[in-house]
Amino acid sequence: MKKIISAISAAALIMSLSACEKKNEDTRPLGEMRDISSVELVAEMGAGWNLGNTMDAEGGETAWGNPVTTKEMIDEVYNAGFNTIRIPTTWDGHMGEAPDYTVDEEWINRVEEVVDYALENDMYVILNTHHETNWIKPKYDGLDDVKVQFAAVWTQVAEHFKDYGDHLVFEGLNEPRIVGGANEWNGGTEEGRDCLNQLNAVFVEAVRKTGGNNGARTLLITTFAAQPVASAINDLTIPNDEHIGVSIHAYTPYRFTYDSVGESWNTAVFDDSCAAEINSLFDSLNNTFVSKGIPVIITEYGSVSKMIDKDWYISNTDEVAKWASHYISTAEKYGIPCVWWDNGYHDSGNELFGIFNRSELTWYEPEIVEAIINSLDN
Repeated sequence: MKKIISAISAAALIMSLSACEKKNEDTRPLGEMRDISSVELVAEMGAGWNLGNTMDAEGGETAWGNPVTTKEMIDEVYNAGFNTIRIPTTWDGHMGEAPDYTVDEEWINRVEEVVDYALENDMYVILNTHHETNWIKPKYDGLDDVKVQFAAVWTQVAEHFKDYGDHLVFEGLNEPRIVGGANEWNGGTEEGRDCLNQLNAVFVEAVRKTGGNNGARTLLITTFAAQPVASAINDLTIPNDEHIGVSIHAYTPYRFTYDSVGESWNTAVFDDSCAAEINSLFDSLNNTFVSKGIPVIITEYGSVSKMIDKDWYISNTDEVAKWASHYISTAEKYGIPCVWWDNGYHDSGNELFGIFNRSELTWYEPEIVEAIINSLDN
């Protein structure tokens, strides 16, 4: 009798576990893959925010000083008015050796968990490869080997997420360049731009081959170092694919957005010349891409708040709010969503672009957040 009861109990347990597994699968926020163009999809993305220096941190999620990402953090970002989140992710250090380059299962499952936090709010998610410049080098020497590994990584990532709906967007590369190379941040070389076009094509082909919803997923390719300079955007080859967009990084104007107070080239005041540079940036992106039906996303932008009087702890936050308002309203005219680069650093660290206090679930710079959200055409 005891054996019969044990058998029944074991069967019940198996059925219970199977039900739990089925329930977990059914309740994943996969979303739907709609029959819409990438232009239409990008138009829905609204204000964006980067979970920077986290999943892209070399050494693991908390290696660069940011806390473990929680659902509560992402909920607060959403509640503040952000509809898009970019999750920069470094795969180097989480994959095996050639020839398979197997991605660590625990790592990709954790990435999925963070992706799901956002999708549960019906947000858009941009997932990429980040900080891979030590092995992804856009140059002829060794390019064939890079292509093999690059295709292997994206095949695995795409396969893992193939059932997700169109709110998940893949971005092939982040600031691809030769570190320390010629014109590193100004368009690179003709060779570098040609190699990048080949890598962009490898990314698109690898994702599309996995099938499922990846056949119509919006994919973002980028320019050399993700820069909007003329040589970079003019030499970018757009694959023959109807679900392609372009990602650009634009901390414009650099003399305002980065902190070097005291340098002759630097300014802490947003003025007409700063506005003119922003206008020129978006005019150029519109003429090269948007007006031709190719959507653009600024996947990184932002400005530090500079301490203009350290004795009195007076920062230029109000000026940054003016800058953000002009930047976003100008981008909005052309249907270009922008994703603020938040690396979590506000008071200390390298490049103080943090506006969200992830530990306290509060905003360091609420004036800037308000300027961003209110500048959108709601």
